[in-house]
Amino acid sequence: MRKFFICILFAMAISSCNSNKSQVNNINVEGYDSFGLKISADKAISSSELTSKYDKLKIGDTVDVKFKSTIKEVCQNKGCWMKLDLGNNKEAFVKFKDYAFFMPKDSKNDEVILNGKAFVSQESVEDQKHYAGDAGKSKTEIDAIVAPKTIYSFTADGVLIKK
Repeated sequence: MRKFFICILFAMAISSCNSNKSQVNNINVEGYDSFGLKISADKAISSSELTSKYDKLKIGDTVDVKFKSTIKEVCQNKGCWMKLDLGNNKEAFVKFKDYAFFMPKDSKNDEVILNGKAFVSQESVEDQKHYAGDAGKSKTEIDAIVAPKTIYSFTADGVLIKK
């Protein structure tokens, strides 16, 4: 009886792991590789339109948005964050909701469409140094980080990368 109960629990655990699988695996969307929740490419605003939205936000404010941009940098440890070009020497720092998915480490300069929440945040010196290390920056560059900075942040729940 005990073995039967363990088998039932094991089967339930495996089936529960597979229930969300279709949401976070790569999904084929025509012309794009898809990561995270399934999203469409339509109705994405430009990065300059997003910059206008960011300029109106204060720390603590959020806005739901879908936008298009180009990847400037990707975490080289496992693809757990990326920086996107917003134009005019501005960028958005992107993480992925619940760390449910990651970006290919070789996706620098690729066109992307993201869906999620845009917000302004304060990044600590410790976090800046951590991300600089992830990006492969030199010890000199990392040691030069001495003050917190305000950044444009984004938490993506779905991402499309142009093939």
